[in-house]
Amino acid sequence: MLPHLDNLVHALSMLPGFGRRSSERAALALVRRPETLLDTLVRALIEARENVCLCSKCGGFTSHEADPCPLCTRVDRDGSLLCVVEDPADIHTLEASGAFKGRYHALMGKLSPGRQTGVGELRVTALVQRVQAEGIREVLLALSTDLEGDATAGYITERLKNMDVRVTRLAFGLPCGSGIAYADPLTLRRAVSGRQHVESPTEKIHE
Repeated sequence: MLPHLDNLVHALSMLPGFGRRSSERAALALVRRPETLLDTLVRALIEARENVCLCSKCGGFTSHEADPCPLCTRVDRDGSLLCVVEDPADIHTLEASGAFKGRYHALMGKLSPGRQTGVGELRVTALVQRVQAEGIREVLLALSTDLEGDATAGYITERLKNMDVRVTRLAFGLPCGSGIAYADPLTLRRAVSGRQHVESPTEKIHE
């Protein structure tokens, strides 16, 4: 393969979800249609590089002209409720659900000895400072349910234990539309321990 084309394939393979084969297909499609595909991609990449940045407060994606981001400045958000996520992309996912109306804080990762990600690489100190300065009453930990996510949640809980703030975590359970036959043992244990009372139709009527 030509060196310049191989460089393009290598760059694409660094993206999540792109293996060697898919990167090759994408690279060949781009160079085959340079005016309609390659040039458009180049312009979009340059615009993103020049305009998109991370919010100085929450760590989410925003533009240089809107820093802090709208989620940090909008008055209709609940400023006493702070949701902690691992990655800025998680903020976008939670916002799409429409279930959360507070503010966010991206850690930029989770504790991971294998990836050499320690406390110093995470925005935990900034989190503690926000809790102290902004009158946060509840910190919702929306972290992964693996061992690294559990370790990160435990560390943050320890850092906040002497502060007047409630620390919660997303409920664990079975995915919507799935069944116990497809769940792993850890998910099942968490689903059982987090079980909820089911109201009968008559209970709901008398509320």
